[in-house]
Amino acid sequence: MRTRFDRTAGRVTTTLAAGVALALALTACGGSKDDARGSGGKGGSTAPTVRLPKLNGQKIQVTAVWTGPERENFVKVLDEFEKRTGATVDFVPSGDDMAGFIGSKIAGGGPPDVAMLQQVGVLNEFAQKGWLKPLGTTAKEQLAKNYTKGWQDLGAHKGTQYGVYFKASNKSLVWYNANAFDNAGVGAPKNWQEFLKAAQTVFDSGVAPVSVGGSDGWTLTDWFENVYLSQAGPEKYDRLAQHRIKWTDPSVKRALTTLAQLFGRKDLLAGGNSGALQTDFPTSVTQTFSGGDAPKAAMVSSADFAAANIAQTRAKVGSDAKVFPFPAVGAKSPVVTGGDVAVALKDNKASQALLAFLASTDAAKIWAQAGGFLSPNKELDQAAYANEVMRTIARALIAAGDDFRFDMSDQAPASFGGKPGQGEWKDLQDFLKNPKDIAGTQAQLEKDAAKSFGR
Repeated sequence: MRTRFDRTAGRVTTTLAAGVALALALTACGGSKDDARGSGGKGGSTAPTVRLPKLNGQKIQVTAVWTGPERENFVKVLDEFEKRTGATVDFVPSGDDMAGFIGSKIAGGGPPDVAMLQQVGVLNEFAQKGWLKPLGTTAKEQLAKNYTKGWQDLGAHKGTQYGVYFKASNKSLVWYNANAFDNAGVGAPKNWQEFLKAAQTVFDSGVAPVSVGGSDGWTLTDWFENVYLSQAGPEKYDRLAQHRIKWTDPSVKRALTTLAQLFGRKDLLAGGNSGALQTDFPTSVTQTFSGGDAPKAAMVSSADFAAANIAQTRAKVGSDAKVFPFPAVGAKSPVVTGGDVAVALKDNKASQALLAFLASTDAAKIWAQAGGFLSPNKELDQAAYANEVMRTIARALIAAGDDFRFDMSDQAPASFGGKPGQGEWKDLQDFLKNPKDIAGTQAQLEKDAAKSFGR
């Protein structure tokens, strides 16, 4: 069964869900010989696939939210671009509020040349304001060659192509400490009730079950979206994403009530609710795989890119660090995707060359080898991925074609779905602080959504 493709709403696929579930079930059963640390895999062709212009002496500024291992790996991509073109690239971190960062730079008359946006809603807002520059010929050629129509459409606004989705993510995964699970005598759960039961058993064994990076509000939107998509279904998901139903809808109450079965149990959260609210995303991952026989947590719900953070520990992906699909709350496990889209804010030769490079298999291969990366580039040789876990996740994404659901908060206006300390991020942090106040959470979410969507 395959759902109809809908650019505005995002996508989902039962094919992808089944593929990921099967692949991850296999990788969860045994270890991998591949080590996520270091340079990872070396597969894939080495011959350049895109011709880039000589840009000797030209400078270009690039901004993204990435920090830590993600920033380091992206810089490897930029280093190769410099090597091939002779340009000089200056990377400037934007912080989590990309929309606010770019807005301030535009107002000051000095925007970066290229930005890596995380939200579809932000791309549409920027395009509507006339801030974005259309893709040049070479970038569009690479896009047409290497990407399905679904990913191309996500980077377009009103028929004009502006963006290249360089990095994708599967946000419907749970990474777990294999040793902690073995010691507790539990296996990978398949549904929500099994998940809660496993968490309780892990707690009884002396380890905090679940790590939540609540100080980064976007992690909480991922928790909600996975529960909501699995429980309410794709049609409701699309309608809520576009605010065609209110956040006071009974389906939202049901999802929050389900999520409160976890968030309302402070003994199941590493550090309790207050600790979770003080834990950022990188720490939520590393504390799950550090500490040897005494980790601070046994599992963390996170996208595939958590592999980059796991690589900062002694744990090996595939043996020490394993993964299972987000447990089914309804009939099927959910599959929520996200991604980072490269756009040009200045129309110059260097910007267009970088966009063309990012649309190529050459750029994708560099980060795939480094680990903690998933590419929607269908022509990328899967052997380039650092380990078998990432290869299975990547194969499932490519096999899905154009059928997937995109992150709900990323589809919303930035003021609701993409800013720290406000909108959905803040409202769900308040919910994590007081999971009993479901009605109050719904009312505040609806108030903030209505304001952002202009309703």
